[in-house]
Amino acid sequence: MAETLGGDAGAIAALARMTRARTMPAGASPFRVEAPALSRGKFSDPEVTAAGEPRAKVPFVALETLWFNTGTLCNLACATCYIESSPTNDALTYLSAGEVARFLDEIAGNGFATREIGFTGGEPFMNPEIAAMLELALGRGHEVLVLTNAMRPMRRHEAALLALRDRHGARLTLRVSLDHHTRTIHEAERGARSWQPALEGLQWLSAHGFPIAVAGRRLAAEPDGDARAGYAALFAREQIAIDAQDRSRLVLFPEMDAAADVPEITTACWGMLGRSAADVMCASSRMVVHRRGEDRARVVACTLIPGDPGFDLGDTLAEATGPIALNHPHCARFCVLGGASCSG
Repeated sequence: MAETLGGDAGAIAALARMTRARTMPAGASPFRVEAPALSRGKFSDPEVTAAGEPRAKVPFVALETLWFNTGTLCNLACATCYIESSPTNDALTYLSAGEVARFLDEIAGNGFATREIGFTGGEPFMNPEIAAMLELALGRGHEVLVLTNAMRPMRRHEAALLALRDRHGARLTLRVSLDHHTRTIHEAERGARSWQPALEGLQWLSAHGFPIAVAGRRLAAEPDGDARAGYAALFAREQIAIDAQDRSRLVLFPEMDAAADVPEITTACWGMLGRSAADVMCASSRMVVHRRGEDRARVVACTLIPGDPGFDLGDTLAEATGPIALNHPHCARFCVLGGASCSG
């Protein structure tokens, strides 16, 4: 039984702590964090930081995951979406199954050891060729991860999903966006009446034995342990087969705001942070996009930055194996300091 908006005392308290008695603008994300504006001159030069220090770069290690952005059209218009997906934004047009096949052929032909194929959007299940694209990737023997809000567009593909499950079993995972473990905060981000359909879609996937995961967002005022406890209670109450302590099955992403200040990552930062460049997402993944107005799908460095020309790597995977300069606020906030990755 889903919780009611009126009974969300914990969510309301979390919102109150997060806003710190200020008035939240209409339509603002509950995950929005007050921070100074990005300092002038930062992330402007791929070689050096604003302070003149050498900018960190991430070497290409292996193409473990290839993402396909199926298009930016979405059935929701969230308060904050890093890619600005919405019911009207088609800046990234629908990929076709033929375009997916071209890159899968290149993986096979060039001997890339690609374990995982990911599909993201927008909402992938709005793309009319999504079932064919999933079959192409699964039929080549890849593991497949689909990022979805589990709402009506996904539910229209129930028969196709069941057939894919029967043919390919546990190699198909669906990661559902449930931004918080309470309806109040989830709907403050995703809009009224978005909670129940998402929860029902997640329940359907769980009841039918699909490998599933949930992606949430970190509230500034909520410790990780408290968030996981909240999701654990939700999953138990709603009979959803996810272990909230398994960080691959409940992924809590840091909030991103490209206009908020964040340190730039220099070559010296790896030692100071105890991190390796090889652990950053772009060491082992790339994404395919088709921008409106372009005649061919292209490869970009990162799922988070599909439109920045500095992260466009060409129209083949072979062209996309060079190092990536961490020249964007998302590189610092999400990947290096946040320690996050979109892959499964």
